[in-house]
Amino acid sequence: MKLVSRKAILESLGSDDSDSLFIDPLLEPDSQVNPIGVDLRLGYDFLVSIMTRRPAIELAPSADRDRRTISSHFQETRRDLGDTFILYPNQIALGTTLEYVSVPKGMLGEIVSRSSFNRLGVQLSTSIQPGYRGCVSLELFNHGQSPIELVVGGRIVEVRFYEIGNELDYIDAERAPRKYLGNVRPVVSQADRDSELRSLAEIRSRRIEDGSP
Repeated sequence: MKLVSRKAILESLGSDDSDSLFIDPLLEPDSQVNPIGVDLRLGYDFLVSIMTRRPAIELAPSADRDRRTISSHFQETRRDLGDTFILYPNQIALGTTLEYVSVPKGMLGEIVSRSSFNRLGVQLSTSIQPGYRGCVSLELFNHGQSPIELVVGGRIVEVRFYEIGNELDYIDAERAPRKYLGNVRPVVSQADRDSELRSLAEIRSRRIEDGSP
């Protein structure tokens, strides 16, 4: 893979090609586009993890219990541009970038938290698949001992783009529907929709029926 430089990023952003890089709104191109990537801003919406009476977030399918949805373990809240959001120690909050991003099929994006936030204890790392479009999900977690005040609209992560040498498409008609395509607000984990979980549950049921350990 080849890291895409500032010059190539700006050229792709300014291209009329339908499969070029698209980031909007890019409020300050001169400062947001750095030599090896693009700084992205914190969006308006958050899903904050909350305590419930359930002992765990349940992923395994089961017919003999009333399973709560994953979304019931999160509370939705919204802030306006310039408002603050407090991220408490050991708290998970799901956010998004302010920007809507569309990535070409021949490019991969790598998201990392900016160094200034790493030093406060907010660290995250995720990727943007070739052909993806939507606001980028940000899984925020405070590893430190003190609450941290985040500002909506502030630059919080950097995305680095890599040319992958061939075209791949996040939207592939031959694969199952993508879980997070086109999201503009935070979406809770869809891990309970993974196809292998049902197969594993059936294996476990057969093992119990057979009296196997």
